[in-house]
Amino acid sequence: MKSITLNSLAFLKKSYRTVTIALITCIYALSIVSVFATTMIDYPNWQHQQMIGKPSLRGSAILGNSMWVTGSNNAIFVSQNGGKTWLDKSVSSLINTDFRDIELFDSQTAIVMSVGNAESSMLYKTSDGGNNWQLLYQNSDEKGFFDSIAFWDENNGLLLGDPVAGFYVVKKTVDGGKTWRRIAKNKLPKILDKESAFAASGNTMIVGKNGKVYITTGGFSASVYFSDDHGENWQRQEVPLYNETQTAGGYGLAINNQGQPFALGGDYLQRSMQYANITTYVDGQWKAVNTGERGLRTAMSCQETLCLATGKTSTDISHNSGKTWSALPVYGSQTNDSGFYTLASDNMVFLAAGAEGKVAVLKFKGQTKPVKNILSRLKK
Repeated sequence: MKSITLNSLAFLKKSYRTVTIALITCIYALSIVSVFATTMIDYPNWQHQQMIGKPSLRGSAILGNSMWVTGSNNAIFVSQNGGKTWLDKSVSSLINTDFRDIELFDSQTAIVMSVGNAESSMLYKTSDGGNNWQLLYQNSDEKGFFDSIAFWDENNGLLLGDPVAGFYVVKKTVDGGKTWRRIAKNKLPKILDKESAFAASGNTMIVGKNGKVYITTGGFSASVYFSDDHGENWQRQEVPLYNETQTAGGYGLAINNQGQPFALGGDYLQRSMQYANITTYVDGQWKAVNTGERGLRTAMSCQETLCLATGKTSTDISHNSGKTWSALPVYGSQTNDSGFYTLASDNMVFLAAGAEGKVAVLKFKGQTKPVKNILSRLKK
């Protein structure tokens, strides 16, 4: 009897130690999940504002607390306090135009680009935060139509325009936009049948390090034009984006933190349809990206390994520099207000703008990772 009692006590002590260790492990694991949940998992909410006049906004730029958006009816709005308040800095002009792109050099200096046939395509520059604007350059070709601008620095940049005489118009400046030289037509591939460039979000053309520059096109032909010598010589590459209509193909470009280029698009007449909407250049070729195919994407921007891609209907998020994507969580009333035309970012802050004067700011305090990844690590 005594032997049985001692054995029972030993068993109870062993069981107690096992249960205690298990409880401590669970508490530790839950504490880790809690820390990640409060510091890395909680997604911030978009901070929304609406600009007066409700212009269609397709240009955006951000440097620190300096934020700029541009759009229809000569609209330019500027915030110098991180999006808390906005001031109307619109251009006063006899020509009512649409500013589709902006290049921001510092908090006070910017160049904006308008679109339209002939003289409606213009460049304006400010050096005092938008209080005064100088007409920098104006299209003089009846068939000309500006699509995008991109600069390596305040002096050196490129201007993309619709095709004239069978070739895209690519012009280069080395003096901050005061003068422009058209790249010789024989340095660019001849355009394909029914090919178009869409001035959709201010990033139809982007520049990268070491003289790299990219242009994306659509219209029954989803392509990327590429130059690695500051735009002097070009080659075209087909990309696996949806391209079955005249309004389909490439709408925007982006570069992640590793210098890897992305092209994105779809069809603005079928914004919500499922189709290939993001592609990236990897291992010497353009490959489709696993995005979930949630419709037209016109803009993408990355901070560290965190990337957002957006279109009018919704926004996607990637935690691994654009390799895989999921829908960006939205909450409450934001469900129907989570898509934009244009996107820019700096220092883990994303600036977005879209239809009817919609402007939103999304601030991340640090890198985020999905909960399931953390839980899977705890299981190992």
